Amino acid sequence: MTTQTRTLLNAAIVSLGMAAATATAAHAADRIPETQAIRNVVLVHGAFADGAGWRGVYDELTGRGYRVTIVQNPLTSLADDVAATKRALDRQNGPAILVGHSWGGTVITEAGIDPKVAGLVYVSAFSPDAGETSAQQYEGFTTPPEFVIDAQKDGYGFIDLAKFKAGFAADTSDADAAFMRDSQVPINLSAFGTKLTNAAWRSKPSWAVIATDDKAFDQKMLQHMAKRINAKVTNVAASHAVFMTQPKVVADVIDRAAKDAVPAAR
Repeated sequence: MTTQTRTLLNAAIVSLGMAAATATAAHAADRIPETQAIRNVVLVHGAFADGAGWRGVYDELTGRGYRVTIVQNPLTSLADDVAATKRALDRQNGPAILVGHSWGGTVITEAGIDPKVAGLVYVSAFSPDAGETSAQQYEGFTTPPEFVIDAQKDGYGFIDLAKFKAGFAADTSDADAAFMRDSQVPINLSAFGTKLTNAAWRSKPSWAVIATDDKAFDQKMLQHMAKRINAKVTNVAASHAVFMTQPKVVADVIDRAAKDAVPAAR
């Protein structure tokens, strides 16, 4: 090995070492301090999807030191989904941030009165009041034509296969959209007509992530709901599948909520 080659090799090794050290330092800086009071996050998916869609958000948050639990909603009724969420909350070892996407927003609004919940994060989600239904949130607004629900004889609904990508996941690849389309979980459509008993956002601080390219909701509807609950809003260019396509943005909002919310009872 010539002197010049050895010099270049040594320089490369030093450069790689510095890069690794920088990456390690950056990762350490992202981790939450041991003294942070709220370290638990519970994620609640919406209709036509399941908890696996939260994987990117899960990876972001666990990498920062959070303990993350993902609810698997049966989507059979509001009561059943709330029960599934409460089971997850019961397993928390301290205060938690409760997060809901789409229909999951209705679920966290009802379940969020749990004393362990310190704050709520709505990700392009419903946020009805007590005595209201999710369906009522559409009144006065026009749902984009790309979002079409295919109702079945048994009362359950899927997103129309031909419209799935345009209506739910326009910013995903064709392959990912096809998998999501063919693995979607139907919801009992009667759930949208169920009145809530509680509205946790009336007593808990709220944050909202709004996907500005969402075709499942009228943008005016999303902004109206967020304003009504006095949520701190983050807008991001994304489809209704924002919880999958923008995991860092969503995780950043959850992280901010965990840092700013007053800890709930243990």
